[in-house]
Amino acid sequence: MSETESVHLRPRRIRLVCWSSAVVLLVVFSLLATTLSGGTGNGYGSFQRGDQIAMVGLGVFGALALLVFTRPRVEADAHGVRVRNIIGSYELPWEVVRGVRFDRGAPWASLELHDDDLLPMVALQAADKERAVEGVRALRRLHQAHQARLAGSAAGG
Repeated sequence: MSETESVHLRPRRIRLVCWSSAVVLLVVFSLLATTLSGGTGNGYGSFQRGDQIAMVGLGVFGALALLVFTRPRVEADAHGVRVRNIIGSYELPWEVVRGVRFDRGAPWASLELHDDDLLPMVALQAADKERAVEGVRALRRLHQAHQARLAGSAAGG
């Protein structure tokens, strides 16, 4: 393992689903906006240009809300790991990490910390199957290399 190895991980399947859904949602709301015209069902009001613009705006906001789920990522190198989940970001040195876990049946991998906390890594999702497993293996290699450096410096010091 080289000293400069780094890992950059993002979920694949959820990004594809979110981007596809966002496009469909925007198209549907835009089509709805173009069909809004004339009087309402009970005849007391009518659809105006502002109503059409509001429908497109709702489609945009809905699409942006879906794209929030594409935010997760994990980046790691010899110094530590940076985790960005849907809500919250963390930057941790390897010294605080006890291990990298991907329990059977878990929706995503997590970092086990020395204070017994578990930090979920939503970017490594079970839905991505082998890609997620390879990501976990790469993180474990970086963690083990860091542990080996610590052991070597403790033995040499």
